[in-house]
Amino acid sequence: MSQIVFLPHAELCPDGAVVEAQPGETILEVAKRNGIEIEHACEMSCACTTCHVIVREGFDSLPESDELEDDMLDKAWGLEHESRLSCQAVVQDEDLTVEIPKYTINQVSERQ
Repeated sequence: MSQIVFLPHAELCPDGAVVEAQPGETILEVAKRNGIEIEHACEMSCACTTCHVIVREGFDSLPESDELEDDMLDKAWGLEHESRLSCQAVVQDEDLTVEIPKYTINQVSERQ
């Protein structure tokens, strides 16, 4: 079992959180199980970027992203080298530190 540290996010997790994760779960599954409601408009089918997160620590322990996830990530708001779709990033045995971006692409387009 490993831990995921969710860094504070003003709306979704104001105080941040440290939660337990089982190997084989996705970051999104762990977040949802712990009351952190990361948006996931495509219901975890890797068809959008609303569950985009940035893995600040432990990124290299995750299985590599596939071509479909990479194509989706290219459309994400605030893309960084350590970006992943939380519905596709499968937790292994190493602890992670995860940042939920301030906006999703849906929120950015709604504000324009």
